[in-house]
Amino acid sequence: MNVMPEAIEDVSQSGCHPLFLDVPSTVEFNKLRKRLLRNARQAIEDFAMARAGERWLVALSGGKDSYGLLAVLLDLKWRGLLPVDLLACNLDQGQPNFPKHVLPDFLNRNGIAHRIEYRDTYSVVTEKIPHSQTYCSLCSRLRRGHLYRVAREEGCSALVLGHHREDILETFFMNLFHGGRLAAMPAKLLNDEGDVMVLRPLSYCAEADLAKFADHMRFPIIPCDLCGSQEGLQRNAMKSMLEDIEQRMPGRKDTMIRAMTNVRPSHLLDRNLFDFAGLAFVQSS
Repeated sequence: MNVMPEAIEDVSQSGCHPLFLDVPSTVEFNKLRKRLLRNARQAIEDFAMARAGERWLVALSGGKDSYGLLAVLLDLKWRGLLPVDLLACNLDQGQPNFPKHVLPDFLNRNGIAHRIEYRDTYSVVTEKIPHSQTYCSLCSRLRRGHLYRVAREEGCSALVLGHHREDILETFFMNLFHGGRLAAMPAKLLNDEGDVMVLRPLSYCAEADLAKFADHMRFPIIPCDLCGSQEGLQRNAMKSMLEDIEQRMPGRKDTMIRAMTNVRPSHLLDRNLFDFAGLAFVQSS
C-alpha cells in the first residue's frame, strides 16, 4: 500500500459537510479522521474505483462500518476528492423490532440523499434456514440482489459496501481453512450480470479505527438481530485468531493485507496461474 502523493488537508479547516458540524476537535479524532480518509482514498486510487460523473449506491445497514463508509465518502466528496454522486440506501429486511425511524431521521437531519427500500427477506431466510444454522449466506444473497436492482433503478454504476481490512482477512482465512482455496473479498468486482460494479473503499481501513470513529461521531447504531445473535460462526473463530496474532505480533494485519497485493503465482501450486510444465533450462551458448 503506497502513500498518496497528495496529502489529505488538515481536517480542522473551517467548513465541512453537515455530518461533521459537531465532531470532536481533539488531535486524536483529527488523526483518526485523516487516517480513514487517506486509507479510503488510497484504495479508491489503487483499484481505479471512481470515474467522474458516475453515481454510487452506498449500502447503509445501520452498523458502524456502513456509517463510517458513508461519512468518509461524503467527506472526500466535500473536499473535491471524489467526483461522483452518492445515494445512501437502506434495505429494510423486515426484521422484528427494527427501528424504522432511525436511519431516515439520521439521513434527513444531515441532508443526505437516500432511499429506504422495504423487502421482507427476514421471513424468507427464517423459513428456509433452520434456527440452528447460520443465516448469513442466504440473507446476504437476497440483500445483494435487491441492492443491485435498486442500483439499476437509480442509475447507479456501483454498489458500495463497508467491508474493511478485517473482513477481507477473515474471509481469506475462512477460504483457506474451510474452502481449500486462496481467495478473499475483492476491493472491486463486476457483478454476474456485468452491469453493476461492487466497490469496497474501506479495504485498507482497520475495524478498530471504524469503531472509534463511530463512537466519536455518535452514530445511531442499529444491531443486527438476525445473524448477530447466533454464536459459533466460523468468522468469529477467524476474528479471534487474527486478534491473537495481532496482539502477539503487532502490525501483522497490515502485513497480511500487503501480501494480498504482492502475489507470486510461481511460488504457489496453481497450475492454472503458472505454466510449471513449460519451465525449461536456459540453453547455454
